Amino acid sequence: MISKNTFLSLVLLLFTYVLSAQSYVGFLEDNYNGVHGIISNPANIADSNLKMDVNIFGFSALYANDYIGFNLGDAFGNASEAFDNAETFPTNNNFLAFNVDVMGPSVMLSMSKKHSLAIFTRGRGIFSVNDINGNLLEKEGGYDEGEDFSLVEDDMSSSFSAWGEIGATYARVLLDDKEHFLKGGVSVKYIQGLANAYINGTDISVDYNSSNEEVTTTGELRYGSTGEVGEEGNLGNVFESGAGNGLGADLGFVYEWRPNHAEFTKLKSDGTTVVNRGVNKYKVKLGISVTDIGTIGNVDGIDRIYNLNKTQDANNFDGDVLEEALIDNFEIIGERTSVSYTLPTALHTNVDWNVASKLYMNFNGDMSLTPKNGVNIGRIINQYRLTPRFETTWLAVYSPLSIIEGGTFQWGAGLRLGPIYLGSGSILSSLVGENTKALDLYAGLKVPLYHNKLKDKDNDGIINQEDRCPEIAGPVENQGCPWEDTDEDGVLDKDDDCPEVAGPEENNGCPWKDTDEDGILDKDDECPEVAGQKEFNGCPDTDSDRIEDRNDRCPQTPGTIEYNGCPDTDGDTIPDVDDLCPKVAGTVANNGCPEVTAEVQKQLNDYARTILFDTGKATIKPESVSVMVDILQILNEYPNAKFTVEGHTDSVGSNTTNQNLSEARANSVRDFLINEGISGSRLSAIGYGEDKPIASNSTKLGRQQNRRVEINLIK
Repeated sequence: MISKNTFLSLVLLLFTYVLSAQSYVGFLEDNYNGVHGIISNPANIADSNLKMDVNIFGFSALYANDYIGFNLGDAFGNASEAFDNAETFPTNNNFLAFNVDVMGPSVMLSMSKKHSLAIFTRGRGIFSVNDINGNLLEKEGGYDEGEDFSLVEDDMSSSFSAWGEIGATYARVLLDDKEHFLKGGVSVKYIQGLANAYINGTDISVDYNSSNEEVTTTGELRYGSTGEVGEEGNLGNVFESGAGNGLGADLGFVYEWRPNHAEFTKLKSDGTTVVNRGVNKYKVKLGISVTDIGTIGNVDGIDRIYNLNKTQDANNFDGDVLEEALIDNFEIIGERTSVSYTLPTALHTNVDWNVASKLYMNFNGDMSLTPKNGVNIGRIINQYRLTPRFETTWLAVYSPLSIIEGGTFQWGAGLRLGPIYLGSGSILSSLVGENTKALDLYAGLKVPLYHNKLKDKDNDGIINQEDRCPEIAGPVENQGCPWEDTDEDGVLDKDDDCPEVAGPEENNGCPWKDTDEDGILDKDDECPEVAGQKEFNGCPDTDSDRIEDRNDRCPQTPGTIEYNGCPDTDGDTIPDVDDLCPKVAGTVANNGCPEVTAEVQKQLNDYARTILFDTGKATIKPESVSVMVDILQILNEYPNAKFTVEGHTDSVGSNTTNQNLSEARANSVRDFLINEGISGSRLSAIGYGEDKPIASNSTKLGRQQNRRVEINLIK
């Protein structure tokens, strides 16, 4: 049996195999971690903030258990004493685990906005003991041969595996819908096994009888490895060739919610858009991945099953190491080539919240997808952590708070400063806590090449290197420069029809004109083409009748509003413009002219019947001129009336002669009147001869009355 000091030695021995392991607690959540992002989720490198990232060397090592706790500060002072005085927490299913992850030379490259590629090398080692009875470990300090003891282990398992990886990762953007962003990635890796050993026990119990120093054991124990355990209990031939190889894969997706996506889209001087790839664009990021899918085949390894059902002298085990003790003291009931090693397949979930500017809060869950007690199966330690983070391009500081399997609390700190990264997920809790059950450490060196952050100093949406005026905001149409206003009239030159002369915006930057030069600007002039008066909004009143020409039917003659600017000279309520007799009052029915009454008609004929002609001729006698003047006066009083001049004779002479004479005399009167100014269109002439007598032709008086001229109104 071994003491607690021996247990410490075993821990340190195993730890030497895992000094180059990798957990990178806190660093894997950093958006500027480059190629390291593929460890937890291969999708991380798509749309990366880095153009390229070259890892030179990095390691991470993790030790965890739920059996023994100590203070790290005390261990730095006197490690042996610290472990001897450490408090133990034995249960029926304690666990112990070591993880090592060394990342060798690796490179990540952003090929485009959507596609990224990585080539990586890793060396890894995992040792774990699951469901071991802590009371068995309590006896490790040695036992009193005079004291009986009994242990029931039931089922337990333990495994150790070390391997190297070389692989490639491809990731791409699957959806870029501005506010919603999704990317995915896959890693494929060739795995070369270095060492592998495992133990699985079923229904194991140990009963020691001090009276006869006999040990009774029960159950079955399976032990397999890639080689025989060497002398002095070291791992010896486990590292010899015979460890197989295999293929592995990682698969992951990342979703980002980008409610402020427009803030990260800038413009070039030609108006084309460009995304600011050097900054984080999300408010919330969700990630999910499955890593280490695959196995490592064991080609020449040995797998034996031992029957532990036996009672024997305890001294049989003196000096024997594990495999020698098994071979020397128990029956082998099964033997075959050792079982292939199943990689520690795990599910990773991640929520990252951009609290404000450079401050982030991250929740991460790492959960094993492999069973605890399977044969030769690797398994990660389940853990859940909350990590506040301050993050910039060249500097990041984080302080993860974790709960690991078994309920252990861890508090750590990490730093990324340019090419250097280092940290621990448990350093703070290990220093301040009295019962630290886990400890990890990581560090490394890389060469990151970041995407340039697109700067826009004047916040006009155009990146500085494409902005002709980077200090002053301006539109893309003017290459980022503000539009000029040469005449300083408040109207930009691009919109100013008169950029050299100040003018109001309403007139497109041009001064208002006064086309008709009447002192009233065209904008206020209702008659901009004709000079007018201000009181009429720039419109003229030519006849000065207070009625604007545009509303005046008689713009050249003063009139009244009643008649739309026209006069009514004769006062017959019919304006002169519509009055055929503007100087003589008339009726509306007769277009402003007086109507010919019966009395007027009688007067005309009274005058006409007195017209005298030379005997047998149509010549009007001179003494009848005065009568003709009277007739003219009457006709002039009715300028729109039309009349018929009728000629009549007596019956003396032939009918033909009389007809001709009547026509001649009627035309003679008509011609006289026309010659004196009466319109010919108003007068017609007709002769009736002797056909229409008004008296008897048998008397001289009657014949005199029948020789006459009548002027009758045409109705």
